[in-house]
Amino acid sequence: MTETIRLFLADDHPMVRRGLATMIEAERDLVIVGEADNGVDAVQMIPGAAPDVVLMDLLMPRLDGIAAIQMLRPRMPDTRFVVLTSLVDSREIRRAIDAGASGYVLKSASAPELITMIRSTHAGRRVLSPEATDAMIAASQQRSPGADLTQRERELLALMARGLGNQQIADELAIAVPTVKFHITNILGKLQADNRTEAVLTALKHKLV
Repeated sequence: MTETIRLFLADDHPMVRRGLATMIEAERDLVIVGEADNGVDAVQMIPGAAPDVVLMDLLMPRLDGIAAIQMLRPRMPDTRFVVLTSLVDSREIRRAIDAGASGYVLKSASAPELITMIRSTHAGRRVLSPEATDAMIAASQQRSPGADLTQRERELLALMARGLGNQQIADELAIAVPTVKFHITNILGKLQADNRTEAVLTALKHKLV
């Protein structure tokens, strides 16, 4: 006999909840055990409803979905929380995962996709919409300024921050002035700075020195 998956819907748009309910009620192994139209009511109602999976809207009145998950997750370790939203933002995706969400799914997902994700989440797998996965990958590839500086370039940048000129830096590091100039050119390029002052300001801002 197929196990029944108990679902709770938290979304402030009645039409969204109705659409989800219609889709879910067509599946023999899914049943809705409660609904809420704001985060505060969701936090109050979900423990009593004892759902297996919660579909939680991200942006809701009174308390947002992620804050609601943060409050519920410690009390309901066996319940899976899936953020269902229209917002694709790597910061919100990371915030949701850190709060304990098992999934981040877009409302634009098709009915078969959403049903599959619900079942996957219930089975213990983390699920992300393809768009959410792409956003996380893109965010991870945006390295902070100075991430590609070499150790020598960092040493030289620290001396620049102390206000030393090219000859003083050359003396300090026991290298030739042309070598200093070569390193400075590389530093400006990597920090996307137009001059030494801008490079130093960027270095201080991002704690590179």
